[in-house]
Amino acid sequence: MADCVFCKIAGGEIPSKFVYEDEKCVIFNDIHPKAKTHMLIVPRKHIPSIADMEDGDEKIAGHLLHCAKNIADNMKLKGYKLSINVGKEGGQEVFHLHVHLMSD
Repeated sequence: MADCVFCKIAGGEIPSKFVYEDEKCVIFNDIHPKAKTHMLIVPRKHIPSIADMEDGDEKIAGHLLHCAKNIADNMKLKGYKLSINVGKEGGQEVFHLHVHLMSD
């Protein structure tokens, strides 16, 4: 989507330092962290929210969670929180599916 900030980050139009990237997603630090560790796990495919997922997108969602686990393992986090906000009423601010990984 042309005006989506996360699409621009994932596509390299907006420079960002990725913690991790592959063909399906990118991971980078949140610019407004709510915890000592606060990363965003963002699919390269534009999916506005969980509520907008289509058939087949469950593979992408599963991949995001698997990447969250791998990053947490690599960082040796003893515990962490994964959060997905859905819709404006659910606290979503950027309408591109993303997972917050947070740990203190």
